Amino acid sequence: MNNDNKTVYIIGHKNPDTDAVVSAVGYARLKNLLGYDNYKAARAGHLNPQTAYIFKKFNVQRPEYIPDLIPKVRYFMQTNVESVCEECSVWESIAKMEKNENRVMPVVDKNGAYLSLLHYSGFAKSVLTILNPEKRHLFSTSINLIQKTLNAQPIIIADDADKIFKASIHVGSSEENTFASHLDSHSSEAIIVIASNREEIHKVCIEHKVKLLITTSGCVINKELRDLAEKNKVSVITSPYSTSPTSMLIAYSMPVSVMGDKDIKTVKIDDTISKVKGLLNDAHCKYLPVLDDDKKIVGMISEHDLMKEPNIEVVLVDHNEMSQAVEGIEHYTIREVVDHHRIGSITTKNPITFINRPLGSTSTQIAGLYNEYKIPIPKDIAPLLLCGILSDTLILQSATTTDVDREMAEYLSSISDLDIKTLGNEILLAGSNISGREPGELVRQDLKEYTEGKVNYTVSQIEVGSTKEVLERKEAFLGELEIERRSRKGLFSCLLVTDITSLSSILLVSSEGKFSQFITFPKTEENVYYLQGVVSRKKQLIPLITEQVLNYLK
Repeated sequence: MNNDNKTVYIIGHKNPDTDAVVSAVGYARLKNLLGYDNYKAARAGHLNPQTAYIFKKFNVQRPEYIPDLIPKVRYFMQTNVESVCEECSVWESIAKMEKNENRVMPVVDKNGAYLSLLHYSGFAKSVLTILNPEKRHLFSTSINLIQKTLNAQPIIIADDADKIFKASIHVGSSEENTFASHLDSHSSEAIIVIASNREEIHKVCIEHKVKLLITTSGCVINKELRDLAEKNKVSVITSPYSTSPTSMLIAYSMPVSVMGDKDIKTVKIDDTISKVKGLLNDAHCKYLPVLDDDKKIVGMISEHDLMKEPNIEVVLVDHNEMSQAVEGIEHYTIREVVDHHRIGSITTKNPITFINRPLGSTSTQIAGLYNEYKIPIPKDIAPLLLCGILSDTLILQSATTTDVDREMAEYLSSISDLDIKTLGNEILLAGSNISGREPGELVRQDLKEYTEGKVNYTVSQIEVGSTKEVLERKEAFLGELEIERRSRKGLFSCLLVTDITSLSSILLVSSEGKFSQFITFPKTEENVYYLQGVVSRKKQLIPLITEQVLNYLK
């Protein structure tokens, strides 16, 4: 079993097609079966109609949607965070902090919702306020919190011992009459008196019906005073400490909610690190609580966390060019690449596993890895991988199809009991219906960006039963292509519309004026070209376009 605590996302390219999504799911399952539970399938875009149909047909859960990998709180935060209930004493809370070597601790209510943050600087400020002899200060506590903090022996405990109240603390060290007058001047307050073994002071306190009498050094009151205390509803406890340490410790009996810093800002798991840096800079404790939508604590993030490696890494499937990868990928370690396209511009810090063979689909590669590791392909994964092969090779008819693809398709067909032609036609039909769909959605459904020299361009692809509807809406499609080109400052943006019945395509191109002179494809109308027998973007179209771009750059 793998002990790596980092999550490794297996993810395809932006605007993923069927092959990219099912490859991620299939490879993640293989990793899990090999004992690597931290590998998870992900997708860098919404499922297109064909892919959605396949996952619904075979009742397989869709992989996690990750729209981008821009550094966020979730990738750097501490998740093993211990909190303390608002009713706990400061003494108990600090003991927890010291035991676990925590610099901060979130304070939560009875339902677990975040209230404030306990940290040493805030605690020190509060204690100094309470202990300042020049200022009269009432502080919140309860009889039970005091008893637990002092580890005192209960003698008489009131029924409302858990109730929080505001009290003034007094030390019974003066002469009897003087102290009685002192208590009279505070009669409107809930009074706590700390007294040693002086019975006359004990009696004065009980007669004045103080809230709590604390005797020190293990001293207990006599039977007569005990009876009077019960009659007057005065709680009495005996501290094992002398008067001085008892007076100091009692300040720690406050509920931690009083000491928590409510001014500390909170963040969400999907807040960007760029936003969090400013908030951390303003927080004097240099920690921020991370909350979910229900205001529950899910983590903490500190300045130190931002200097550590993120808690995720990635495996790329069905692509190896940075322009096609999910946004923000450059911030993370790439562990592996499994692909079947041309080698692009990707670079890595360390040596990695890079599997790239000239096959018709990445799904063929993934299925082959199961066989290499001698791991049976699960019944729910085999149909997905078969669909990936059939989709990317147009039911094994594309120019990219190899004998390895055909053999693997037959193997997957056999173990999943699915007919290749029937299934292939079914999934191609599911993805080829464009009626009622917006041109912008279709252009961006399967869009890839390429870089050649100093220029970049995009190539989208859709599969249709007939090119008639696309040509009727040509201007709308060209308008969306122009938006893509301008937004990326590209040389051109084009849409390959593949007719799955004739196994040929048309190409719609929106480009800078000069580049159109270098396009050598047969032109059928303005900005539209016919490509006889061209169905593969990867193996047929891209090499031809690359040659035209290079001629333009000369």
